Amino acid sequence: MAVRLYNSLTRQREEFSPLNPPRVGMYVCGPTVYGHSHLGHAKSYVSFDAIVRWLRTPAPLGPGFDVNYVQNITDVGHLTDDADEGEDKVVAEARRRGLHPMAVVETFMRSYLDDMDALNNTRPDIMPRATAHIPEQIALTQRLIESGHAYEVNGSVYFSVGSFPDYGKLSGRKFEEMEAGARVAVNTEKRNPADFALWKRAEEGHIMRWPSPWGEGFPGWHIECSAMSQKYLGLTFDIHGGGLENQFPHHECEIAQSEAAHGVPFVRYWLHNNMCTLEGQKMGKSLGNSISLKDVFYGREGGVRDKAGNVLLDRTFEPVVVRHFILTSHYRQTLDFSSDALRAAESGSYKLRDAARELHRAAHVAQPPSAVSADPSRDRSDPSRDRKGAVSQPTDPSGDRGGATSTSADRAQLRQAMNPLPHGRGSDRPHAPLPSSLATSDAVRSALAEIEQRFAEAMNEDFNTAAAIATLFDLAKRSGEWLRDGLAAPGGAGSGASAGDRDADPKFATRAADLRAADGLMQHLAGDVLGFYWPAALGGADNGKQDDLIRLLIDLRAEARKNKDFALGDQIRQRLSALGVELRDGPQGTTW
Repeated sequence: MAVRLYNSLTRQREEFSPLNPPRVGMYVCGPTVYGHSHLGHAKSYVSFDAIVRWLRTPAPLGPGFDVNYVQNITDVGHLTDDADEGEDKVVAEARRRGLHPMAVVETFMRSYLDDMDALNNTRPDIMPRATAHIPEQIALTQRLIESGHAYEVNGSVYFSVGSFPDYGKLSGRKFEEMEAGARVAVNTEKRNPADFALWKRAEEGHIMRWPSPWGEGFPGWHIECSAMSQKYLGLTFDIHGGGLENQFPHHECEIAQSEAAHGVPFVRYWLHNNMCTLEGQKMGKSLGNSISLKDVFYGREGGVRDKAGNVLLDRTFEPVVVRHFILTSHYRQTLDFSSDALRAAESGSYKLRDAARELHRAAHVAQPPSAVSADPSRDRSDPSRDRKGAVSQPTDPSGDRGGATSTSADRAQLRQAMNPLPHGRGSDRPHAPLPSSLATSDAVRSALAEIEQRFAEAMNEDFNTAAAIATLFDLAKRSGEWLRDGLAAPGGAGSGASAGDRDADPKFATRAADLRAADGLMQHLAGDVLGFYWPAALGGADNGKQDDLIRLLIDLRAEARKNKDFALGDQIRQRLSALGVELRDGPQGTTW
């Protein structure tokens, strides 16, 4: 099943065919680090994280590509008007705070990474900084001058747009129709108002400056992405992503300078995510309605308000809720934030969380004690499963067909294939068995296979995360029905049945395998692919250990009632209730 994506360059959906399969080179424009990350950053980088995760998903469920994911950090050269005029944004913020520009960069780069980690975004493989690649940018500028595509004036160097006939092929703008002053004030140094800066001379007192053949200065904004992307991905690479607002002039200029310098195509597929709005209005600092991610996650004293004092957000929301909200819309659609919209996303996210936890409890109870003790995946201290692919807490995303042992070949193969590599790469395990194949009963195996197919179809069709999430809710619904219909009996979610009762049940092995297959699929799709991570309940303790303790108390309560010690049974129920754990006695046993 091939991946089809919308290529902004050709303005149509195309089948994705990497230049050197299974390797994929992908570059995404990173942030300019002069302030805290905002909701627009979340929209962009959560969307591209989901794309990277899907491209890396092992076959036959996913494409199984080895993605080299590069995302830059802009720490110099991005001027206040987003073109060639104004002041460097980092320098302006440093002056406002009375700090050195690099202090501003370090502060807000760490802040950005903290926010992306909170959203459970996979760290890019390479995060190059513009200030660390000045020689590469100077070399590319020199090459453009030598080839007649750029010229120097008073220590600044400009790209001659008229020398590149294809300028405008990405945005659809024609060079002949670009009027002087249409976007910025006319710069008298330029031969044509549409020309853009590759290198800017540093005026007296400018802190961010480097020596060059044209005197001391600093690079223009556009040149950094060409220099860094081609250094790490090659002169031609597969995917370039970024915000739609950067399609012109930033990405248009990247194409022009890269292809003019080397004479080969720059990028084969361009992906652009749409912007964020706030209750229908464009978000921006100048409009006074910009909301930082820290405002959303932790709140602000006095509430989050606009310049007029109107409340923008009336309470905080967990990062997983923001991620859920972003992925319930297509990456190419505008995303409108509001308190009501986030509340709706929160409700949906927590319903999915509760269903996943209930299913996992049932699957875990259904695992025989001997398998629990022998299963290395039960060691929840393993940091490789923390956040990156875990739905609730690190869990084993698999189950063996027989249900008797946890060391069968297919169980170990699935666990190894689905555990992420240290850097999130999937190159040495491009194939993994489908979770549905580990189910024993035909009905459950067929139902899980259908869900796998629908999920894959959604993600393969231009990364339709909204349809993929809808499939997850269908899985949650089906698994809930299976549990209510007694699929897990007598070892169901929170069941008070003893291990001896479960082992004596002739259908237990089938039920156990089916539950673990369903749980494995939920863990894989929600955690590994979509990146949903719900912090543990009850003060952040390990969910698996919580479940073990609750089941132990339920077993003790059942034993007490069997011995007619109802006072002890009631005390256990009451003490658990005080901790927020409600016991429910039913035909299938005790659940919580």
